[in-house]
Amino acid sequence: MNKAENRFLLTATLSIFLSLTILLGIINLTNFTMASQDADRVTERLSQRQGSFGGAMEILPGATQSEQSVQSEGGTELPQAAQEYKQRMPGRMGPMGPDSPETRSSVRYFTVSFGKDGTDGQLISYSINAITQEDALSWARSLMNESTGWTHGTYRYRVYELDERIYVTVIDQGRELISCYRILIISGIGIVLGTLIGYLVLRLVAKKLFGPLEEADRKQTRFLIQAEKKFKVPLTVISANTELIERSSGPTDQTRSIHRQVKQMDALVKDLGRFNLSHQVPSTGEAFSLSELVEAELIRKAE
Repeated sequence: MNKAENRFLLTATLSIFLSLTILLGIINLTNFTMASQDADRVTERLSQRQGSFGGAMEILPGATQSEQSVQSEGGTELPQAAQEYKQRMPGRMGPMGPDSPETRSSVRYFTVSFGKDGTDGQLISYSINAITQEDALSWARSLMNESTGWTHGTYRYRVYELDERIYVTVIDQGRELISCYRILIISGIGIVLGTLIGYLVLRLVAKKLFGPLEEADRKQTRFLIQAEKKFKVPLTVISANTELIERSSGPTDQTRSIHRQVKQMDALVKDLGRFNLSHQVPSTGEAFSLSELVEAELIRKAE
């Protein structure tokens, strides 16, 4: 019964582990996919603006200073782009995506343009501190033949064509990916802790679940032992009396029939003994005495 209990614990614990892994794996995959989509929206908007946001707040070309700013509710002047964004998304001035002025001022990126043959590299925009301008030029040149994707772990890039020139825009998504990696680490810890807690709970449940089964197994074993002993005595007596009858009166159809029935019953008793013995053999991994097992079998055969 211990073997069945251990098999139940192993199967149930493995099921919990796989369920948590699949569920949290889907959550993390979705999280990283959404982070990639957010980065692609920023690079797409940059590609629509020739690779530059034009500063922390967009300054519309050809507009006067009075046209650039409007009065906010508190009296503070807001740039034109911020006011237009607020009109589209009232009450939401936070980082809401590539159209948000906050996003434009916080994103770290650079854009390089090249001729069709990869020469004449020009740094269109440069708003990043982690990479030098020389590294930005060589880095962008290595990405000219790509389309979009991740590079150097946390940088998202986009390659596009404008006015017969090839543009490469690279943005730093390190800050945005920190939360993704934190959730990934927490998910791994959650899988381990969830599996461990599930195992402990299942172990408590298994004791109550397999307790009645173990008692039934012990009763079955006792029944088989008693049945084997109870049948052996009358069968031996019947067989001996039949032989005495055959010695005095000679074998008859009745005595031969008795011998056949006794032989069949004796085979049945031996089968019961073997079945009981197979149930008494300890499961793999548990220590037991082979000499005691052989001795018990020899005694059983001698009886």
